[in-house]
Amino acid sequence: MGKEILVLTGSPRRRGNSDQLADAFIRGAVESGHRAHKFEAAYKNISGCRGCNMCWSSGTDPCVVKDDFYELAPLLESCEVSVFVSPVYFWGFTAQLKAAWDRFYAYGKPEGKKRFALKESALLLTLGDTEDATWRHAAGTYRDIAEYLGWKDRGIIAAKGVNNKMDIQRHEALGQAEALGRSL
Repeated sequence: MGKEILVLTGSPRRRGNSDQLADAFIRGAVESGHRAHKFEAAYKNISGCRGCNMCWSSGTDPCVVKDDFYELAPLLESCEVSVFVSPVYFWGFTAQLKAAWDRFYAYGKPEGKKRFALKESALLLTLGDTEDATWRHAAGTYRDIAEYLGWKDRGIIAAKGVNNKMDIQRHEALGQAEALGRSL
């Protein structure tokens, strides 16, 4: 039986390079018998963590802020693998992905009623630049979070030089993402 996979995207550009990279990964994963759930954070209303430390204060809900994070929470509790997909904006993730990611905080609280099902993760990045230094900060943040949460890192793919909307069409990263999806 295949794995349940959360593909959490952060690009505000519909059908852009990051979205196509996510879809390539999903194709590979589905071909291998896995089930993928794509959650597009950029089209959701998710505010960042407010640092109020009211996590789980209702007894059953991870956060007191009522927004679209409640659509994401069940996937965090049921998927074994999470794949984060984002363009690199100013050496980091998009604000939309970061807002969703910050709300993961509730699941690290000892008083949490539910836990992550996530055990493995991967990162898919796109960037207009061709310099490795441009995406290293985002990759380092991802690695630190994966290590802190005890997730097995399944890999990082950085599609460099894809600035315009269809630049990724013939980029080798599409094949790499599809292969990563099949490899899980």
